[in-house]
Amino acid sequence: MMTVKEILDAKGRDVWTVTPGAKVLDALRIMAEKLVGALVVVEEGRVVGVISERDYARKVILEGKTSKDTPVKDIMTSPVYGVRPESTAEECMGLMTGKHIRHLPVFEDEKLVGVVSIGDVVKSIMTDQKVTIENLQNYIMGKYV
Repeated sequence: MMTVKEILDAKGRDVWTVTPGAKVLDALRIMAEKLVGALVVVEEGRVVGVISERDYARKVILEGKTSKDTPVKDIMTSPVYGVRPESTAEECMGLMTGKHIRHLPVFEDEKLVGVVSIGDVVKSIMTDQKVTIENLQNYIMGKYV
């Protein structure tokens, strides 16, 4: 099973952040510019939340608020659930499914070192399954001695 470290090695370790006091519109602009679906919310060097496009849709648009006036802290998801580089994709999937979240900050020695999304996790699980299937096919066909 692929680890979070391997996922980050493949996709990169860029982490985009925003402060709790920033306006939602500014957060959306960063997401659009960086082509990401979520930002980690950081206050005084400490991770305090995650804001996603889903938070915007459900907590701003559907509630009749404006992204220009609403601070990130009013809609961010908190508490934050995170993983370590040695966590497996399967562990991430379990946490994401159980907590109904789509983004997991990655912490190493209490330092934010990356973010994995549900898409990253699904892709890694599919890759693992493909390799397993190929190995089984090769075994059945007698290509392994």
